[in-house]
Order: sequence, then structure tokens, then C-alpha cells
Amino acid sequence: MTGPAIDLDDIHLSFDGTDVLSGINLSVGAGSSTVIFGPSGTGKTVLLKIIAGIYEPTGGAVRIEGQPKSGMLFQKSGLFDSLPVWENIAFRWLQAEHVTRKQGRDLAIEKLALVGLAASEADLFPNELSGGMKKRVGIARAIADNPDVLLLDEPTAGLDPIMSNIINDLIIDIVARLGVTVISVNSDMVGAKRTAQTGAMLYGGKIIWTGPTETMHSSDNPYVDQFVNSRAEGPIPTIIDPRRPAA
Repeated sequence: MTGPAIDLDDIHLSFDGTDVLSGINLSVGAGSSTVIFGPSGTGKTVLLKIIAGIYEPTGGAVRIEGQPKSGMLFQKSGLFDSLPVWENIAFRWLQAEHVTRKQGRDLAIEKLALVGLAASEADLFPNELSGGMKKRVGIARAIADNPDVLLLDEPTAGLDPIMSNIINDLIIDIVARLGVTVISVNSDMVGAKRTAQTGAMLYGGKIIWTGPTETMHSSDNPYVDQFVNSRAEGPIPTIIDPRRPAA
């Protein structure tokens, strides 16, 4: 299976009269992996939710070949605290009248195996999971319906470097197995470079740069250079705490 191509054509979105996205144009190749990056508060997660159909843009269009299924990993995993792991994964299936709870649990255990978790962990609740396990369960739920499009919002946020590498390797493996089209939001530039072939920087409500992720750290775009290389000086303003004494 190869996931579909995705085209974002002049996407606009406003909340209460405030423009969040001001003309997003981006083409994502079929079966490819693209990472969107940029400073906090620039609308990266909002853009993912538009692609997922959670938000309706106030202008422009999202064009995806065919009628694909999509799965999404939310930034904080988005698990239902009152449901055990297996019900979180099988939640959509269980809404279908023809799927029994036993069938749902069996299917969930199959997905757990794909993300490296044992069947015995199916009955745990989210508050019994480590951060890395929550991410794995979130990924298992995202791939539950064998999606054509996989959306990942900060897949390694809050994880230590070792667990981040494990999750990144898992994403690479899942993508290779499923052949999906992937769009991710990632502030971890090392992980972004490993898991995506193409990078797109979002700033000022627009995509201001696209290119191979392997060139991000040597980009001559001053915004990309500052963000990717974590430079304090550059065109992106930094907020200084007025209570902090001058150096």
C-alpha cells in the first residue's frame, strides 16, 4: 500500500478575528514523510487538525487523493483515562455494531504487538503507563484502522533522549510496514531529520521554507537556520523575562 498525495491550497484559519494561518501552500508526495516545524504558537497543531478534518479552514482547500482513512497521534497521546489500553485502541471499532468486545480486544492486542507492547498490558489504564508506553499506545490507536494517512503531533515530546530514539525507530518501522503518507509536527530536529524526508517551516501563518530534511541544518534561510540550530540571535524574536537581571 502507498498512501495518497496531499495538497494544501491557500489554507486560511481565523479564531475570533485573529488570523492563525494566512495562506498555507504545501504539497506532500504519495507515500512520503513530511515534518512541519517552527516556533511554538504558530499553528502547527491547528494545521494537522485541519488535515484530519477536525477543524474546517476559513479559506482554501485540503486535497487528498481518493477517500483515505487517517490516523492521528495527539501531542499528549490523548488517551481516555477511564478506559483500559485495549479499549482506547479499539474505541472506533467498538462503535460499530458488528464488532464484539472480544473481537475489539483481540484486534487491539494485534496493534499492541506492532508497537512492541505485550498482550498483558492491554488491561492497564493510562495512569499506569510510562510516557513512552503512552506514546506507543497512542501510535497503536492511530494505526488501528490501517490508515492511508498518518498524522503525528510531537511524537517524542516529554520523552528522554533514549526513549525518543526508540519512538523514532518505531515510527520509521511502522511507516515502512504500512506505506502510509505521513505528516508530522516535531520540535525535535534530530528526530525530524531521522523520520522525515521533507521539512516545511511554518512561520507568520505561512510555509516559508520547504526542502530535504538533510539540508535543514545548513539552510541559508535565516529563520530556518535560527530555529533548527537553536540560535538565540536571528529574525525570530525571543521573549526575555523583564524580571531577569541584565547580564
